[in-house]
Amino acid sequence: MKGLKAVFLLAALLLPFTVVAEPTDSFSKAKKLMMNKVYFDHRETLYCGGKFDVKKNITPPTGFHTDKYRKRTNRVEWEHVVPAENFGRTFSEWRDGHSDCVDSKGKTFKGRNCASKVNKEYRFMQSDLYNLYPAIGAVNAMRSNYNFNMLTEAEIDFGSCSMKVENRKVEPPTESRGQIARTYLYMEQRYSRYKMSTSQKQLMQSWNKMYPVSSWECIRAERISKIQGNSNTFVTNQCMR
Repeated sequence: MKGLKAVFLLAALLLPFTVVAEPTDSFSKAKKLMMNKVYFDHRETLYCGGKFDVKKNITPPTGFHTDKYRKRTNRVEWEHVVPAENFGRTFSEWRDGHSDCVDSKGKTFKGRNCASKVNKEYRFMQSDLYNLYPAIGAVNAMRSNYNFNMLTEAEIDFGSCSMKVENRKVEPPTESRGQIARTYLYMEQRYSRYKMSTSQKQLMQSWNKMYPVSSWECIRAERISKIQGNSNTFVTNQCMR
């Protein structure tokens, strides 16, 4: 763990250029920040270890296979590990719409687009860098907004990538579980309107203990802290031990 502490303390020096610590309420800007200032030297997806380049092209791992969303297999997408719907539905604009949410044809709309249009708090939550991870597009599509769980009887959906999706639940590969857990715990701590179910929180607390931080997770957290101006203490507390 002393090695992780050293990595954590020096991580800020690896930023490609100086940034001002300030959260953004722009999802498009958040994705660019992640690509250019956080993952610039670690272009690897969360779930399956796919490699991607600066143009967002993915090289899936050997043996990766999917029968669905094939057109999204070769592109990296920035996934909300805690799905936007999970916190978005706590906003009235998401559930019911708003008087300002009317399209060019006079038709009202609600959901993500309405909440993003009129509610700045939602935009900040949607753009929180700690909750954004690169994913193979097809995996992101199949994960959808489903909660994580253990699926002992489910089949693997992606060949060599041990990601399982069944009955609107997802079991991620073991190497991603710690990062997922510490992201869920962070989002609940950071935003009072977001609450996990009892069973989901117990699972995340368990994964947090079972799967400790890696050197990359410490570097990632430090870079985001320098950009966004706040910490994910569920990561940093382990990095500093």
